[in-house]
Amino acid sequence: MNALPLLAGAIALALSACSPSPAPDSTTAPAADTAPLATDDASEPALDAGAIDDPVATPVPMDADSRAADVAGCATILTSNDAMQFDADAIVIPASCASFTIHLTHVGTLPIGAMGHNVVIARAADMPAIVADGMAATPRHIKPGDTRVIAHTDMIGGGGSTSVTFDVALVREGGPYRFFCSFPGHLARMQGSLQVQ
Repeated sequence: MNALPLLAGAIALALSACSPSPAPDSTTAPAADTAPLATDDASEPALDAGAIDDPVATPVPMDADSRAADVAGCATILTSNDAMQFDADAIVIPASCASFTIHLTHVGTLPIGAMGHNVVIARAADMPAIVADGMAATPRHIKPGDTRVIAHTDMIGGGGSTSVTFDVALVREGGPYRFFCSFPGHLARMQGSLQVQ
């Protein structure tokens, strides 16, 4: 059975879900709740949807709209969910770290095939090609041996967790660098800046 037409349909459906919706009127059903993941700080601002329009935009210095991941020592925990979201859109690695670990948890309930998530680290300019080349490489959605990928976790489904540790020297120069999910259709909403400071 040829899975490409099925995959193409799934990608089109996922991308249409990410497209801007028309203004609501009395005949339009209310949109599904896509608010950012809850945080302990209720005053934290929401992610500006305009910030994800250009997936290879050069990261700008963090501002009030950024949701930086909490870093403890040389590690962080990223949380993902069934609404195609990470709980942070920036990771700042301390310059004193020789290696860094990202722990990924999926707080949703959907399986890998429906809503799998991973974390991939690469140069911003390489993201679209990495995702395109990884579409058919199921279930990981990373082309085997892709040298553009600096590091990546396994793909996990709801309730799962995984982690990856990488050499910080690989992301000190030559960026900008990004972290993102390579599951088809997720790049537009699941990405953030990664920098060493």
